[in-house]
Amino acid sequence: MATVEMLMPKMGESIIEGTILTWLKKEGDTIEQDESVLEVATDKVDTEVPAIHGGVLKKILAKEGEVVAVGAPIALIETEGSENTSSGPSITKTEPKEELIAAAPAQTQTILASSPSTSISNEGDGRFYSPLVQSIAKEENISKAELAGIPGTGKDGRVTKQDMLNYVKNRGSQTHVSSTQTAPTPASIFTTSPSRVEVSISAHDEIIEMDRMRKMISQRMVDSKRISPHVTSFVEADVTNIVLWRNKMKDSFKKKEGEALTFTPFFIEAVAKAIKDFPMINISVDGDKIIKKKDINIGVAVALPTGNLIVPVIKNADQLNLTGLSKKVNDLANRARNNKLSPDELSGGTYTLSNVGSFGNVMGTPIIMQPQVAILAVGAIQKKPAVVETPTGDVIAIRHKMFLSHSYDHRVVDGSLGGMFVRRVADYLEAFDLESEI
Repeated sequence: MATVEMLMPKMGESIIEGTILTWLKKEGDTIEQDESVLEVATDKVDTEVPAIHGGVLKKILAKEGEVVAVGAPIALIETEGSENTSSGPSITKTEPKEELIAAAPAQTQTILASSPSTSISNEGDGRFYSPLVQSIAKEENISKAELAGIPGTGKDGRVTKQDMLNYVKNRGSQTHVSSTQTAPTPASIFTTSPSRVEVSISAHDEIIEMDRMRKMISQRMVDSKRISPHVTSFVEADVTNIVLWRNKMKDSFKKKEGEALTFTPFFIEAVAKAIKDFPMINISVDGDKIIKKKDINIGVAVALPTGNLIVPVIKNADQLNLTGLSKKVNDLANRARNNKLSPDELSGGTYTLSNVGSFGNVMGTPIIMQPQVAILAVGAIQKKPAVVETPTGDVIAIRHKMFLSHSYDHRVVDGSLGGMFVRRVADYLEAFDLESEI
């Protein structure tokens, strides 16, 4: 028999750690190769991790709630074969952080070296607090001194996620630690939070705990409104040609490609073309520097069955035709709803599209996905009487129209650019060729 280490896998370019959510197997269980063994959460997505070796789960090294660096051992698997087998690495004492830094590019080395998740031992109490624990403490306005007094059930007495949740639940009956334990709070760990609003609760109210994704969305939306001064411009577009063409082609497309032809690919195509015309929409802000993105990676907001929202990204969207965009949109949307996306498919976006029309809304004021500087919401397509210019004069006709709502970061995008961009998107939609082929 041989024992091999199961390591925290790399789950995306920008992912350097993950939080153990749930072990799907327990010690002593037999596991097959590629069988899901545990669920891991990153700041991008929750995902199941399969075993790279078959055998017996001999020992779990990382408990639920622990934050583990990519490449660090999380379990031991006993496999059939000799100790010299090449089917997996032998057990060795490793220092994941140092190995990762040595193998990482310069930018990642800086992140790892300065990241609280890998190097912080908080002053005053000498305890390690994971980013997840720090995030909960910040959200619940738990002071440094108060945090120091929370008993830890994790490895080496570390405070785990469950410890924090139990403490918050029973916080009212907890006795705060003495002020003599108070230590300076590093600015990189805790920042000033607005006071919580007192909420009155009646006997018939239902209290629902936010899930992890809802908390993440909540924090990111608040951060975006704090970071970016939002301005929204509106344009009404005549999409009659697109509606007529889609109605004519959707059955043959379904038969040929085996999937539905929605309106979303048309919107993405128009956005990608407009970005090429106005590349200063495809930027990010880094302090007092503007980062102009070469790639056009368009995120598409997808509503999940849970009511939460996720934004998978179509990389190099300008290089795909209508059929390619349709296949990509359908694939990402289906896998998003089934929690099958990888972290890489949720990162790297340079612009975002939100289809509020799918809920029957005619327009909206979307919130920017940081660190992007703009987002477009497309409303419901409605039949309306409109004045149409013809060679023989103006006539009243029934047209298919929709509103485009363009929110942008006024730090770097002025009204002229923001307004011209959304107008150009509308122009591309209105100019769709009825003679187009699939």
